[in-house]
Amino acid sequence: MKTFDLTFRPMDEASAREILTWRYEPPYDIYNEDPDKAGPFVQTLLDPAYAYHTITDEDGELVGYCCFGADARVPGGDYSADALDVGLGMRPDLTGQGHGLDFFTAIFDFAQRAFAPQALRVTVAAFNRRAIRVYEKAGFERRQAFQRSGDGMAFVILVRQSIPPDAR
Repeated sequence: MKTFDLTFRPMDEASAREILTWRYEPPYDIYNEDPDKAGPFVQTLLDPAYAYHTITDEDGELVGYCCFGADARVPGGDYSADALDVGLGMRPDLTGQGHGLDFFTAIFDFAQRAFAPQALRVTVAAFNRRAIRVYEKAGFERRQAFQRSGDGMAFVILVRQSIPPDAR
């Protein structure tokens, strides 16, 4: 994956169905989707209210996806502060290879251009130290740790103030 030329497009059904097939190794397998729930999963990714986008490389290959807003939140977290919530996923065969910061920076830059938020917020499973390191390298700061409603899984919320367009 060459991250210098990533393209963002609104999610389409074929990409949503491809993402459904992605399989991560433990402990990241919590991000695997249940193929038996394909219909609801695809409908969520296609719902304009969640602003899901595909991310493709210069060859048109699907390398990841992102979403903005409510679907990036985890039940149990405090989301009362004004910030744009960002959710994301990278294709499993590309994870753990040092692409994370470039990939996330591209998403961060896209979010600033598309939504001009005052701040960006990410919520990540507390065990996912790889992702937390990437977010912290990108200038995000830990704001909250909490346990997800329902199963008690630990999560962390990180926030970064946006850079005004005229300051870039």
